[in-house]
Amino acid sequence: MGLECSCCQMRMRTDLRRSVLRFDWFFCAEHPRQSGRSRDELNFSRTARTIKAGILYLMYTLDKYVEQDYSLVYFHYGLTSKNKPSLSWLWQAYRAFDRKYKKNLKALYLVHPTNFIRVVWQLFKAAISAKFGRKVMYVNYLHELKQHLDLDQLSIPEPVLEHDERLLKKNNRVPPQPSSDSQQNSTFHMPLETQQFGVSLQFIKEHNNGEVIPPVVRHCVEFLSQPDALETEGLFRRSASITLLKDMRNRYNQGQPVDFGNDVHLAAVLLKTFLRELEEPIMTFDLYDEITQFQSLPKDERPRHVKILILEKLPEDNYRVLKYIVQFLSKVMDRSDLNKMTSSNLSVVFGPNLVWAQTGQLSLSAIGPINMFTDFVLTHQDQIFII
Repeated sequence: MGLECSCCQMRMRTDLRRSVLRFDWFFCAEHPRQSGRSRDELNFSRTARTIKAGILYLMYTLDKYVEQDYSLVYFHYGLTSKNKPSLSWLWQAYRAFDRKYKKNLKALYLVHPTNFIRVVWQLFKAAISAKFGRKVMYVNYLHELKQHLDLDQLSIPEPVLEHDERLLKKNNRVPPQPSSDSQQNSTFHMPLETQQFGVSLQFIKEHNNGEVIPPVVRHCVEFLSQPDALETEGLFRRSASITLLKDMRNRYNQGQPVDFGNDVHLAAVLLKTFLRELEEPIMTFDLYDEITQFQSLPKDERPRHVKILILEKLPEDNYRVLKYIVQFLSKVMDRSDLNKMTSSNLSVVFGPNLVWAQTGQLSLSAIGPINMFTDFVLTHQDQIFII
């Protein structure tokens, strides 16, 4: 069943996934002369339906990630008196997100907040739990957000970037210069010979006696392969102390000894961080387009397609590192009755850390195919890694 939009000439299906993903086209279908309602009434109705569809879209997207620790970034610029929702609607929206969406939320960043946002927050603060309230953070400028997140991994709309520049000029603010630490990590600085993070697999191999498996990967995998670690519920889903993570990262980069103690989640996050900070993903930039087309392939063609990508097109060192990690993740899946980490859950965690575009940004449309590809590799690893 579909709805013909006479304004956009687009046909919409009414199933949740399609209607949510394309809701921006949906609200052109009704016209004043056809409905008998005034243009203002229609504009209000369309805005309400657009916001409702936006909430459905957000819930649909978050459903894939809320079982692990996650953060949300809300760019407020663009909301005006003509399109902002009512207070009653905001309260209904807050209640629509039940505990499933709130328990693992680590931070909600409100970027470029206006007086409207601050007033709403003061009104709702009394009814919102103190625990949730501590997760809400105001971010006045994008360079402040950079203190918490890697902006290169965010797809920030151009109007938001332009608005941020205008605010800086208006308020005579100058973004702080990069620290010496961040300068050391830049591509213009010669890395230490012991560097592990932010370099290439080839660099690590050349400075590790020709050993293909990076020391940080081997250490993390060996530590996490212990029975107690493998049986930890939520392995790879939980976050770790940022302070400890930075300390461990620096220790590896400086070639210093590392001890995880009993912190399973620290080792798990460090492994994911290493993969994400490689100069080029394990699956390489060259294979990105083919991987993101995986979902559109007929099921009977997928095994052959994946074997060609991994056995023939993937560089040998990348293949060996990928094989090492996937074989370890197979052990994790074997204990999924205790750790709750099935192939599907692991693919959500590792997919974006194994595959990303050269721009560094991951679009929502690419997440599904990447996760499906990763899930396929995890569940068929015995047939894929035959060398």
